[in-house]
Amino acid sequence: MHQQIIAFAQVQTPQPSPSSQLFQTVGLTEISVKFSRPAKKGRAIFGALVPYGKIWRTGANANTKLNFSTDFTVDGKILKKGTYALYTIPGEETWDIILYSDATNWGIPKKWDDTKVAAKIRVTPIPMPINIETFTISFDDLTNDSAVIGIMWENVYVPLKIETPTDKMVSSSIKRVMSGPSANDMYAAAVYNLQSGNDIKQAQKWIDKAVEMTSEKPRFWYLRQQSLIHAKAGNKKGAIAAAKKSLEYASKAKNTGYIKMNKASLKEWGAL
Repeated sequence: MHQQIIAFAQVQTPQPSPSSQLFQTVGLTEISVKFSRPAKKGRAIFGALVPYGKIWRTGANANTKLNFSTDFTVDGKILKKGTYALYTIPGEETWDIILYSDATNWGIPKKWDDTKVAAKIRVTPIPMPINIETFTISFDDLTNDSAVIGIMWENVYVPLKIETPTDKMVSSSIKRVMSGPSANDMYAAAVYNLQSGNDIKQAQKWIDKAVEMTSEKPRFWYLRQQSLIHAKAGNKKGAIAAAKKSLEYASKAKNTGYIKMNKASLKEWGAL
């Protein structure tokens, strides 16, 4: 007798509070918000479905999450980059907006921990001239270094202004670029040319510059690559000089690997 297997298809239905995710660039900072969107459906919301004076998950289902790719400022306080849960305490006259460092909860944490409150900001809600049927979060009033995260539902708009360190980031970038490539940049480019078989004469220039830029604190691994590059370029004398210096500083650092490699090269080049 054969066992009959009956497969039942799973019925799919729309979620009552569909999920949504928004992305916004503010200056050089990437911000995202992930939240669920309940509908009003003829109900009174604030002061009724959502009580005044109590912590609200600010949406539905899992807690609303804000993610920042850089540090940012809210109400004059600098917060670290990362993900925060967004909670609010609605009121008739003012709202408290809370950024909570633990964003892994389903709704409000079972045990609230004040040490995880990264910021708590009191704001004044703005009455809306229209009815907002579906809970909404928006990015508004964008500038190069700020934005307003707008929380909207029923006839209320609640603003949270955040600021990003755009000027500091741009100034740092300008300074870095205008000052030219670093020793590490020169070193990496030279080693790449050596290993990939590209222009070895250019590699010589780059590695010599990298060694010059670090002459006050010589790096034995820079000098090791300098010796190999000069050897490949046909400059045996320069290769030996660099290898001897690399051996000297590797010996001071007690780096047995580089000591062994430099001695092997010097022996190969007839200098030991």
